[in-house]
Amino acid sequence: MKILVINAGSSSLKYQLYDMTDESVLASGRVERIGMDSSIVTHEPADRPEVRVVDEILEHTSAIKRVLDMLTHKEHGVLSSVSDIDAVGHRVVHGGEVFKESALVNQETKLEIRRLFDLAPLHNPAHMMGITAVEAVLQGVPQVVVFDTAFHQTMPQQSYLYPIPMVLYKRHAIRRYGFHGTSHAYVSERAADLLGKPLQELKLVSCHIGNGASATAILNGKSFDTSMGMTPLEGLMMGTRSGDLDPAIVPYTMNKEDLTLTEVNSMLNKHSGLLAISGLSSDMREITEAMFDGDKNARLAFEMYTYRVKKYIGAYAAAMNGIDVLLFTAGVGENSAVLREHVCDGLTFLGIKLDKELNAQRSKEARIISTPDSTVTVMIVPTNEELLIARDTFKLTKQA
Repeated sequence: MKILVINAGSSSLKYQLYDMTDESVLASGRVERIGMDSSIVTHEPADRPEVRVVDEILEHTSAIKRVLDMLTHKEHGVLSSVSDIDAVGHRVVHGGEVFKESALVNQETKLEIRRLFDLAPLHNPAHMMGITAVEAVLQGVPQVVVFDTAFHQTMPQQSYLYPIPMVLYKRHAIRRYGFHGTSHAYVSERAADLLGKPLQELKLVSCHIGNGASATAILNGKSFDTSMGMTPLEGLMMGTRSGDLDPAIVPYTMNKEDLTLTEVNSMLNKHSGLLAISGLSSDMREITEAMFDGDKNARLAFEMYTYRVKKYIGAYAAAMNGIDVLLFTAGVGENSAVLREHVCDGLTFLGIKLDKELNAQRSKEARIISTPDSTVTVMIVPTNEELLIARDTFKLTKQA
C-alpha cells in the first residue's frame, strides 16, 4: 500500500510518499511560493539525485498536480501511475475538542475543520486547501486527517482549563489545546519500544525543541499536560515566540507603545524569544556559536531558553509524581549537545546523570545518553511525524 503524506501551508506544500510494506520513503519534496510565477518545486527520489524546477504554480490544485507529475515522471518518478496511490494523509494543526484521534475525510469532517478556522486561522484554511486539491485531482482516493492537537485531548480538566470565567470556555472554547502532538506521540512510542517497556507503565517528559518548542508530560501513554496552550505562543521560550509571560504586559505595552492588536501579536510571535534577547538570530546554532565567541546577549538568550526548559521538566516531574524517561527531539533537541547538557546539569536532583561522551556523539539514530546509574533514562529520539501520519492513514483506510 502506497500512502502520500501532505502538509499544506498557505503558500507551500510538503510531501512524502511511503510504501507501507516496509514503511520506506519512496520520495519526498516540497512546493514553495505557491501563488507566484516563480514557484519552486523540489523533488527527492529515495534512490536518485534531487530535482529542482522553477515554474508558475498559482494555487494548491496545480501544486498537487505538479507533485503527481514528479512522482510519475519517467526519469525521476517512483510510480508507474497515480493510481498506485492508495490513500492520502494530511497534517492538520487544530482539531479542537471534536477530534480526539485521526479521522477519515468526509463531509462532516470537512465541516468541522472549517468550524475550527477561528482557532487556527493561519493553518487550518491552508490544510483545507490541500484536502480539496487532492479531492479534485485524485477523485475517489481516501483521505485521512491527523491533528497536532488530538494527542493532548486526554489531558484532565485541571490541565487544560484556564482560571478565567467558565463562560469563556463554554462560549468560545478558550482552553489549552497543545500542539506538536503527533511528534510527542511518535517519540514516546519509539522510546518505549527501544526500552522494551510498555508505554502505559512509563512517566515521560518529551521535549520537542525546534524553532517552535513544547514540553509534554506523558503519563501511562497519555498526554497529561503540555506547555503550549490555546495557541502555540504559550509555554517555552522559542526562536521568535515569547512563551510564558505576564498577560498584563500585553495591554500595558499596547498603551505605552500605541500598538494595535495585530502589531502586538506580531511582536510576541515573530519578534520575541531568542531573536529578541540575542538581537542576533532565532537559530540556536548561531546563538551557541556567538555565545562561545563571547557574545553576552547570546549567552543570556541561551541561559533564559534552557532555564525555562528545566522549569517545565521539573514541574512535570512533580505533576506526575516522578519521571522515568526524559526525551529530546526536533531540530534543536536532536542536534544541540550543549543545550542537552545545560538542561540536564540542572536536573541532578531528579537523579539525572548525563553521559557527556554519549551526548556529544552525532547520530541520526535514537539512543540513550544517560549513564547506567542514572535514575531517569535520558534519550534522543528523532521525530517522524510523517511516518505517524502514514501509519494512521494506513490503519483507518484498511478499516474503512
